Amino acid sequence: MSLSETPAPLERGAGPDGPAAALAEPTRKVTARWVTGLVLVNVGINAAFFGPINVFIGQQAISIDEPSKEAILSLATACGAAVSLVANPLFGALSDRTTSRFGRRSPWVLAGAVLATAALLAMSGATTVALMVLFWSLVQLGANAAYAAITAAVPDRVPVPQRGKVGGLAAMGQTLGILTGAVFGAVVSGNFVVGYWLCAAALLLSVLPYLFHRNDPVLPGGVLPRFRLLGFLRGFWISPRLYPDFAWAWLTRFLVNVGNQLTIVYLLFFLRDILNYGDPAAGVLVLTGIYALMVMITAVVAGPWSDRAGKRKPFVIGSSAINAMAGMIMAFFPVWPGALAGAAVLGIGFGAYLAVDFALLTQVLPQAVDRGKDMGVINVANSLPQVVAPFLAFVAVTHWGGYQSLFLIAAAIGLLGAVFVVKIKGVR
Repeated sequence: MSLSETPAPLERGAGPDGPAAALAEPTRKVTARWVTGLVLVNVGINAAFFGPINVFIGQQAISIDEPSKEAILSLATACGAAVSLVANPLFGALSDRTTSRFGRRSPWVLAGAVLATAALLAMSGATTVALMVLFWSLVQLGANAAYAAITAAVPDRVPVPQRGKVGGLAAMGQTLGILTGAVFGAVVSGNFVVGYWLCAAALLLSVLPYLFHRNDPVLPGGVLPRFRLLGFLRGFWISPRLYPDFAWAWLTRFLVNVGNQLTIVYLLFFLRDILNYGDPAAGVLVLTGIYALMVMITAVVAGPWSDRAGKRKPFVIGSSAINAMAGMIMAFFPVWPGALAGAAVLGIGFGAYLAVDFALLTQVLPQAVDRGKDMGVINVANSLPQVVAPFLAFVAVTHWGGYQSLFLIAAAIGLLGAVFVVKIKGVR
């Protein structure tokens, strides 16, 4: 893959069939085959993320030092998420300038998937905390390179009136990935080594359909200005004063994701230590299955519904409030039926949120030439909660009153996300 380095005016060939077709605003609807490839990439990446986060890292932590399992899980997930904070916008920005004959996004999807696959295989053999943290950070590096590229492909190729529908299907893919990780966790019966291998295979295989039918226009050299390191680095700052809608959209996504992560980060330990559930990994699978079903139903309904209505904000506000209700249920009903109800409510709210908020975000991007970088900055609002939430969860569980405090904090933060959506003015 190569980066454009030759100066040229941005407007040259800006039409859909010109040499800068990669930068044009999309007008043609994407095909079902392309959307299927997009969905499958999301399945693989999220299986690679959440199988380890929800089950395998916790099991591996128990095998290394059971009394310190919460601290090990929090350390590993937080360090990996810290890597993703840099990786996602960095690889998004690099893909913006990539002039490969295979397109801008596809090379990074492939390279990222290969790196993450290799790191998952290496992690299966880690016997120390240091190696766990190292290999999980490499998983995050590779998977975020692929995720940054596949996310940027949506505003590249999908016209605005179709984005709610595609966002809903992408959310369905994310949820299927989370469910796949939970299935792996249940079927391997505590053998996290096999679990990591299954996640690695799922990730690598998931990118192939997209790569064979990528519809990824080539960006010729000479379309973008010459690469300059200082300007490249400065580009990661997006002024809230100049682009307030982008800033508010970022903040609301961050808050809602913090609330969601707080609800699920210690789910395995909650079932094991508070509910005394006989098979915590199987319990995670049941709860994830209920959550996944609700997410898929509401995502594929709410996304197209928002397209037809021509509105995004009411859906985002309502779904954020529903997410907060899930935390309250888990806080006040710490029994197995309460966990089942909490999973269902969280799925209902988060499915609609994922579909519609994604479409909203693509409509507040500052510039077409920086879609990958800007979506990468947005994706920091997905990654940063993985740093913040484990720390907050550890403090809440060990010092602030236990799991009830954890779930109430999750609900309060999620409600703030609903409140700040009203600040966005450029999208209805």
